[in-house]
Amino acid sequence: MEPLVQISLDLTTIDEALSVAGAAMRAGVDWLEAGTPFILAEGMHGVRALRKEFPDTPIVADLKTMDGAGLEAEMMFQAGANMVVVMGQAHDASILEQVKMAQRYSGKVMCDVMLCPDKPARARQAEEMGVDYIIVHTGFDERNMIKGLSPLDDLAPVLNAVTIPVQAVGGLSVDQAIQTVELGAQIVVFGAPLVISGTEFKPADPNLEGILRDLVWRVKNTTIGAKRAK
Repeated sequence: MEPLVQISLDLTTIDEALSVAGAAMRAGVDWLEAGTPFILAEGMHGVRALRKEFPDTPIVADLKTMDGAGLEAEMMFQAGANMVVVMGQAHDASILEQVKMAQRYSGKVMCDVMLCPDKPARARQAEEMGVDYIIVHTGFDERNMIKGLSPLDDLAPVLNAVTIPVQAVGGLSVDQAIQTVELGAQIVVFGAPLVISGTEFKPADPNLEGILRDLVWRVKNTTIGAKRAK
């Protein structure tokens, strides 16, 4: 299996998101993510705009759902998203409702295990409930308050706990993102270091397309590693 590249559109306007998404598509990125700031700012209109502009590209709606999971998922699937995100800290009922809605719309569910006390155990439970992907995530605020935290700390145990595809996100450098593939992650997410300029949610580099093209090449030429032994 060739690793997939996803870009997180953590922007706040449709015009900015479409501009960055266009650069990403030209560079060979596989998946677009309607990031949480973008969904908060533009909602279903933003997802619809991405779907209209990129009719054949898989779109992730990073809802970070904690409750009302079925309705939120349905709204995003109807707007054109292929995948939605539910939090591992949510009640089992929320995860199950999102899985049910995904099945209705031929979509997929990602479970974000950020802040779960036992990330591997919750990832395993999520897989058993029908989730399609696991996100190992160290949050923006969390890692800014507690220096040194990294999703790499939790990646190997989660990989060992599940059989479904896993991605790791949260403050990773480019080299660390490539390392997640070497450890066994099947999806590499590029976001904040490229898309966020300082603390502002706006495009960070005028040469984004060239940077992404190089990153896509590096990812596609990295072999997905075997999961670490328990």
